[in-house]
Order: sequence, then C-alpha cells, then structure tokens
Amino acid sequence: MGRPVILLMLAEILVNGLVLTGVYAMLALGFSLVFGVGRVLNLAHTAFFMLASYGIFYFVGQETGMALAVLASAGVVVVVGLVLYKLFIEPVRDMEATVLIAALATAVLLQELMLLYFGDRYLFVPAAFPGYTRILGVRVGNQEIATLGLAVLSLVGTWLLLARTRLGLAIRAAAQDREVANLMGINVGRVTAMVMALGLLLAALAGAAVAPLRTVGPHMWMHPLVIVLAAVVLGGLGSLKGSLIGAVVLAFAEVIMVVAVPGGAFLRTAVALAIMLGVFLLRPHGLFGSGVAEEG
Repeated sequence: MGRPVILLMLAEILVNGLVLTGVYAMLALGFSLVFGVGRVLNLAHTAFFMLASYGIFYFVGQETGMALAVLASAGVVVVVGLVLYKLFIEPVRDMEATVLIAALATAVLLQELMLLYFGDRYLFVPAAFPGYTRILGVRVGNQEIATLGLAVLSLVGTWLLLARTRLGLAIRAAAQDREVANLMGINVGRVTAMVMALGLLLAALAGAAVAPLRTVGPHMWMHPLVIVLAAVVLGGLGSLKGSLIGAVVLAFAEVIMVVAVPGGAFLRTAVALAIMLGVFLLRPHGLFGSGVAEEG
C-alpha cells in the first residue's frame, strides 16, 4: 500500500470520524444528562432518535422542506417522549430494575408502532444539501458537513445552557443532590422534566441529522444504543465530559474498523461491546467518575 493511499485513508478516517462523533456525542450527552439529574438509565433514548428519523421522512414527504421537517420532528419527539416518560417511567423511577424494563418496553413499543405504520422496509430521505466538497483530498458529502455543523451547534448550545443560565445552575444543583436542591427552592421534578426534554431534543436532532445519510428502518435504534452505553461506560456514568470523550473514541474506532478492515462494517457493534467489556474489567467507574454538577 503506497503512501498516498495511506494518507488518503487517514484523511477519510479523520473526516468520517468527526461526522460520526457529532451524532454519537449528541446521543451520549442526552443520555448522560437524563441519568445525571433524573437517575434514570433511559434505554429508550435511541428509540426517539429512530422516531425523529421517521418524522423527517414523513414531513419531507409532505413537502414541508427540511428545516420545517426538523422542527416538526423535534417537537413531536419531545412531546411524545415526555408523555411516555410520565406514563411509564416516572411512576417507577425509584425502582432501578423496573425502570430498565419500562424503558426497554417503551423502545420496543415505538419500534412496533413504526413497523405498523410504515411497514418493515427501509426508507430513504433525500439530502437537503446535495453534492460534495473535497476536504484533505476526501470527497465529503455536503449533507455530512451539515450534520457535523448541526452537532457542533447543538453541543455548544447545551454547554452554554448548562454553564451560563439559571436553568443550567438548577440542573447542576439537582444532579449534585436532589434533596438539598429541593430545600434550596428548586423544583426538582420540573428540572428533571426539562432535562428529559433536553435529552429528547438532542436525540431528535441526531435522528434528523442521520436520516438523509442512512436508510430509515424500525431497528435503527439498536446499534446506537450499544454505542451510547459503551460511550457512557467508557467515560464514566453521569459524566458529561466522559460521555463526549467516549463518543469520540467509539466513533473513530467504528470508522477505523469500517475503513481499514475488510468486512469491518459487520464488526462495528462488536468493537463497541469489546470496549465496554474492557472498561468493565479494567476501570469499572470509567475514565471520569465525576457527575454533571462537577462539570459545569
């Protein structure tokens, strides 16, 4: 393999890794926020990512335009997610095992509803930004660049919300100690609902960003769920910084596997599971053991 080919492969890994990092970071950040404040391992998190992708397909089909489709899909996901949270998860929030079952049942419910309405087939969403741009000699789709841009805006916006607003202060206080936050006059129940809405919004934006890049199908939430779990385990459960670093590691590991290993696309989930198991064995608390409150 010549040097130009190796350099081109490295450039492809870098560019595609950054795009995939953006998607995984949005999902992992939302998952960690919900756990950090609500103490809920929301296994249905990536099912709302799937729901948003279906929403993009539906609304684009109604000729609303991509911008309106993203807004409409995000709104539907947040509303549906909050209703399902109130119905199925909040009543059993203090029972950890039951929460896991309720969240997984919610994910399967959404999957079956999508199967019922759209059928067991793969759907395609046309790119809002057709064409491509050459970056470091690699042809990168304009839609992928837009996806990375949306991810950066979402992550920066979330950081500003947590670090520069009163709501962010309340979120960090609730994450540190719910009882003390209540005594300070913070409505912890309302803050938890707002964090759930923020997590749902991040999942919806990730789903909207991915829809034009991949086929939309009823099982598309399963692989991202493994990635999210691996990312938060690697970074440290409840650590926002750790989740973002975990997302970077998992995204680049997946891209390297797909680009550099023949047939690597079939092993991408196995790589995430191997990393997660390795962390469990070598560093059970992850790279960063801190919580949301310590990272604002």
